Amino acid sequence: MWDDREAMARVAARDAGGLEVLYDRYSTMVYSLALRIVRNTSDAEDVTQEAFAQVWANGSRFDPVRGAVPAWICVIARSRALDRLRRIGTAGTPARGEAAFEAIPDPSPSVEVMAASAEQVVAARDALAALPPEQRTALELAYYDGLTQAEIAERTSTPLGTVKTRIRTGLQRIRDAMGLRHAPTGGEG
Repeated sequence: MWDDREAMARVAARDAGGLEVLYDRYSTMVYSLALRIVRNTSDAEDVTQEAFAQVWANGSRFDPVRGAVPAWICVIARSRALDRLRRIGTAGTPARGEAAFEAIPDPSPSVEVMAASAEQVVAARDALAALPPEQRTALELAYYDGLTQAEIAERTSTPLGTVKTRIRTGLQRIRDAMGLRHAPTGGEG
């Protein structure tokens, strides 16, 4: 069986076998991520299909220098899931309005970008679960719900500076738990 880079090279060369390998390897992870964001099995299935369709369409754009294949696929899936929420929101279905999507936070550096394999995704999920509730909630609202830090502060009735600290500290703890190196943030360390 091909490794991730070989599978991506085959996708870029329009060999469907490469996509099959990636789908078999990562569709469960993509579906789980999508379900966590959209909270609906039908929508999560659609997001999974859309994500792999985008992998197929943009396979030649994958740059291994910028990250690992599962991280790239997760970024695509997250974007498709948030797009789906935006479409649902503009149709008036969820309680949240369009304002939640005015400024979707940049996913870099985030857990999915740091993930180099499916095992690291599991390790990141475990590290997130081990965070104090305030840090975990702030990260989940930013990552899974696509809220800005200001929106998180408003939703949780927490000062903006506290939300920023919780997110920064939570990400640092996740990186540390996963044994990843990160650049100093300048302030507290």
